[in-house]
Amino acid sequence: MNTIADIKTRQATLQQMVHDLLAEAKRQGASSAEAAVSSDSGLSATVRMGDLETIEHTRDNGLGISVYFGQRKGSASTSDFSPQAIKDTVKHACSIASYTSEDECNGLADPKLLATEIPDLDLHHPWPIEIDAAIELGKNCEAAALNYAPEINNSEGATLNSHSGLHVYGNSNDFIGGYPSSRHSLSCSVIGEDENGMQRDYWYTSGRSSEDLESAEAVGRKAGERTLARLGARKIETREAPILFQAEMAISLLRSLIGAISGSALYRQSSFLQNHLGKQIFPEFVRVHENPLLPRGLASAPFDSEGVTTKARDIVSNGILQGYVLSSYSARKLGMQTTGNAGGVRNLAIEPGEMDLSGLLKEMDTGLLVTEMMGHGVNMVTGDYSRGAAGFWVEDGEIQYPVEEITIAGNLKQMFMQLLAVGNDIDRRSSVRTGSWLIESMTIAGE
Repeated sequence: MNTIADIKTRQATLQQMVHDLLAEAKRQGASSAEAAVSSDSGLSATVRMGDLETIEHTRDNGLGISVYFGQRKGSASTSDFSPQAIKDTVKHACSIASYTSEDECNGLADPKLLATEIPDLDLHHPWPIEIDAAIELGKNCEAAALNYAPEINNSEGATLNSHSGLHVYGNSNDFIGGYPSSRHSLSCSVIGEDENGMQRDYWYTSGRSSEDLESAEAVGRKAGERTLARLGARKIETREAPILFQAEMAISLLRSLIGAISGSALYRQSSFLQNHLGKQIFPEFVRVHENPLLPRGLASAPFDSEGVTTKARDIVSNGILQGYVLSSYSARKLGMQTTGNAGGVRNLAIEPGEMDLSGLLKEMDTGLLVTEMMGHGVNMVTGDYSRGAAGFWVEDGEIQYPVEEITIAGNLKQMFMQLLAVGNDIDRRSSVRTGSWLIESMTIAGE
């Protein structure tokens, strides 16, 4: 599925499959229907301590259909692409619909909002890497980590992943669209040891194209550097202090924001940002936006999972919440219109400031740099936030020593309003892009 001709042929096949699913749903009496079909293939190779540990070739197919009888809905899915499986899957969906109750918010997206053009977002860059080459990259990555320092003496392995595939969606409002995509990554995790005990850390790189990846040696060195820095970690006493969330940790704070303004949380009245549309939730300098049409973006898509056109927009501007994150169903529940976010936000980002991580450390002066968090202690109803953490204690703007076995606690509403700065050290390896966040004050529970 690597040449343009092969891709077009495969996409035409999947589009025909979606057409057949929708036609079969109509034949079985459904008043409307929507279907999605995907076909993916991939390679994964893991090396540990210089030896090949696992290698996997994957080829996954899947199709799903939702049928509507008025406002009664039924859904079914299968990985079998045979004509009989298509008929049986539609039959199962129709059977399920006959047992469900009517929901006035069920139904397809507004036809006027469906994508009429599907731009090429440069998402498909298959990597025809041979197995031997993949293993060699893993070995080089791990070796760079293990050779970084004598204290790095063990490994959890280095893994290369390469995946590409096709996705096609269609509904009975005469919409069928699809596009190919790819994603590749290389990661490494190693263990270091000194007289105080063992520590582990990792690093990874990812992108739509193999050209976007950091070198194997750079990933390994970064994993070794991070692990070495954590040796000699100690506990600290309970206190109130500023917190600097390193960029890859700050990503989870943005995801908590999206969880709080997602339609499902709002119509269930289970969000700490209930009824905050048009209100100040961050300081005035904060702008949060999404750009689904970003070329090579890790979450780019020309349409959402309902076929609705995706558009760039501000979610927060001047610190004020500008919009929710809605699908057609959640929008109807709230008496609003879909924001084209069925399936989630795409390429979410917060506007960076002028300081890098070093500058933020100096700005903080004394406090905690958080580089790892554990657990899921976030109450989305109240905003209460409590998670296990590890990182580095900072004094006079300089890292003093690593810390572990602590808990950081606060409330997301207050944390958002107490955001002092966002760094320009943007982590570009995720579908959420942010620099480090400096929060004015949180509780650190230690000894």
